[in-house]
Amino acid sequence: MARHKVEICGVNTANIKVLTNEEMIELFKKYQNGDEFAKEDLVNGNLKLVLSILRKYNNRTDNMDDLFQVGCIGLIKAIDNFDLSHEVKFSTYAVPMILGEVKRYLRDNSSVRIARSIKDIAYQAMRVKEELTNKYGKEPKVGDIAKELELSEFEVVNALEAMRDTISMYEPIYNDGGDTIYLADQLQDKTDTLYDKETKISLKDAIEKLKEKERHIILERYIMGKTQMELAEEIGISQAQISRLEKNGLDNLKKMIL
Repeated sequence: MARHKVEICGVNTANIKVLTNEEMIELFKKYQNGDEFAKEDLVNGNLKLVLSILRKYNNRTDNMDDLFQVGCIGLIKAIDNFDLSHEVKFSTYAVPMILGEVKRYLRDNSSVRIARSIKDIAYQAMRVKEELTNKYGKEPKVGDIAKELELSEFEVVNALEAMRDTISMYEPIYNDGGDTIYLADQLQDKTDTLYDKETKISLKDAIEKLKEKERHIILERYIMGKTQMELAEEIGISQAQISRLEKNGLDNLKKMIL
């Protein structure tokens, strides 16, 4: 039976070769010794990695060809910067770079226009966050990023929030095998008044009282905009555990504030 064929940028996805780990290592050695043909083989042998990432963005763009090309740019950057001596799987290294290019493209071409100044702050904040993480071996607090940029915490948080992907109100945010909790379930009722200063202070105090792991997950999810999968890879636990910790954190916050 013929495999399902999809044409993207003239590429027949049914005929894409997938490289073994041994083939990948050998090609990287050749490329890093100056063999440009090896680079072409590395690109072609990892196109399915790009396609697997793009699958979740099918409904986010009318032109998958453009998005595929953007994903390939991320793949090429990953190939150019990959270091065999780190003994890390190439896919582990490449996925964040491909995702970064795709998300940046979607943000820059979003129908919701974000001021250039806010985008600049957000990109600077993400760059500083990466630099401080590499320097100290742990992710910095928003205050540390704001201090480095000589901005207020509000400006940094506001810029990062503005750059977060827009999602549906009925996006499932938790499911432990029972009832699914949707984003709409967590939204404030329209009849409620806006948070006043006392509520904000109470929320800040409540977050500080959370267990360390719950506090980290809540801040990374709702301030820095990370996905549960990103946190799972970062912390080294399953996505289901991240979901449970996030739900527990939100429940504990409600108990302390309400």
